[in-house]
Amino acid sequence: MKAIYVSLLAVAGILSAGAVQADEALAKAKNCLACHNVDKKVVGPSYKDVAKKYTAKDEAMLAAKIIKGGKGSWGEVPMPPNASVKPEEATKLVKWILSLK
Repeated sequence: MKAIYVSLLAVAGILSAGAVQADEALAKAKNCLACHNVDKKVVGPSYKDVAKKYTAKDEAMLAAKIIKGGKGSWGEVPMPPNASVKPEEATKLVKWILSLK
């Protein structure tokens, strides 16, 4: 029984690691990493800083900002809209970003 439990945990870890890589790949594909980095500020804040500031209750607002753009939350430089991101992709990106705490 213990071996089955350990095996299930290992599979869950592998699957979640794959999802993280897939979501980072989505961020690259949608050109998000031109202005953001996982752990350091570029033009915009690092994704880890975003994850510290927001929670799951902010997911819809953050997804909307990815698509429509935003300003004032992180300083003077506005985030331009990214119309190439579909709503379901924006939600996926937000969930990935918030998981980086």
